[in-house]
Amino acid sequence: MDGVLLQVVLAGLAEGAVLGLVALGFSLVSGTARVLHFAHGDITMGAVFVGVLVVVGNSPTAAGLTPLTSLLLVLSIIAAGAVLSGLVAMLVVLPNLPSVSDESRRRLAGVPGWVAGGLAAGLLLRAVLGLLFAQQSYAVPDPLRVDALTPDGLLRLPGGNTLALRAVVVLVIGVSLGLIAERSVVRSRFGRSLRAVADDPAGAALCGVSVRRVVLGAFLVAGLLAGAAGVLAAPGRAVSVDEGAVLGLEAAAAAVLGGVGSLRGAMAGGLAVGLLQAIAGYLLGAGFYDLAPLALLVLLLAVRPQGVAVRSFAWRANGWRASG
Repeated sequence: MDGVLLQVVLAGLAEGAVLGLVALGFSLVSGTARVLHFAHGDITMGAVFVGVLVVVGNSPTAAGLTPLTSLLLVLSIIAAGAVLSGLVAMLVVLPNLPSVSDESRRRLAGVPGWVAGGLAAGLLLRAVLGLLFAQQSYAVPDPLRVDALTPDGLLRLPGGNTLALRAVVVLVIGVSLGLIAERSVVRSRFGRSLRAVADDPAGAALCGVSVRRVVLGAFLVAGLLAGAAGVLAAPGRAVSVDEGAVLGLEAAAAAVLGGVGSLRGAMAGGLAVGLLQAIAGYLLGAGFYDLAPLALLVLLLAVRPQGVAVRSFAWRANGWRASG
């Protein structure tokens, strides 16, 4: 593999690791609450800009960060992701959550208003951030300070090839966070509650599990993952408040590819979609970079529309998986 192609593959996998974290939250919410969380991409970018606003301000140029402000920025972005996702749950989902005893209304994914509510929440978030960040794009400071690890931000390989150090770090951290989150959900007490609500909300309620609290918890965990994805994705390039819409659709493609409701599948789907993006951009031109995952999503919906239809969910040793 030549140096350029190796760079492309690595960059694609790094982007895929970020998409995998966003898709993981998308699948977690869809598998538990039976709600398609289309505001999730906007929450990811919204968390970045809220964190920047709190710690740095709304300057369009990247500011230098001290170790303390770097830590504050990371914590602010992750916390903002959880808060924004929790607000969507409390304002859009929980008020309309039907009683688990109401048999005729238990298939939540069939309620179009909830999808519209999620989309409206994303549009509202973008509009508010657009008022605070009026420039076309912003340079987000890097709280991880990856480029400072080497003089030029490159990792040199035998044979004279080089790799962007940031891509390597993002890939390792993203995949590690995804695996930790998946294992935590599988093995923790909270994960068992998620499984119970996903499998049988009425039965879970009879056993003393608060369905509303578990659904809110799923949104909060998804928000934490969205914030972590924002920390990895935003620095080192120009970003805008409108990027969340495309990011959400790309993450949806990853979740559908991996199987909506499968946490491990969402991470694998993210890596695959990121790699598809990078190769499409390299071979066909930059215009196909964002087009490829959107085309994949359309194709998946046309060929396997059941991929986004929320069916019954069963627990497996390797995470959430849709059955039937």
